Amino acid sequence: MLISPMQRALELAREAAEAGEVPVGAVIVDPATGEIVGEGANGPIAGHDPTGHAEILALRAAAQSLGNYRLTGLHLFVTLEPCAMCAGAISLARIGKVIFAADDPKGGAVEHGPRFFEQPTCHWRPEVTRDEAHAGAASELLREFFRVRRT
Repeated sequence: MLISPMQRALELAREAAEAGEVPVGAVIVDPATGEIVGEGANGPIAGHDPTGHAEILALRAAAQSLGNYRLTGLHLFVTLEPCAMCAGAISLARIGKVIFAADDPKGGAVEHGPRFFEQPTCHWRPEVTRDEAHAGAASELLREFFRVRRT
């Protein structure tokens, strides 16, 4: 049975959590074919890379896979609302649509904080949709990850 792109992103988020990383996963899909062309699990700690967010890793993988840094029209599924860095990279890559599951009132930059895609300095604005069906699962992964670390 095939799983949805957001279900795959949730699997990647679980893998990140098991590795001690904040549980965020991202998948980039070509909507014309349904093919996953890039994916990433949060990895700044293991990669010693402050830019090692799931979205950035998925963008890099998709660009390598397609041989092009422009990812025009592709869809990005991510378990958490992107931060400002990731929103900037999404814009530069020309992603067509961003679908995110959990809100991030503290660090998000799409519907919270700077609302990056609404700024006049943002030259490419993807369509943005919240995946309500998976928001609870994504939020619970994050809550549990941080609950364990606080005790």
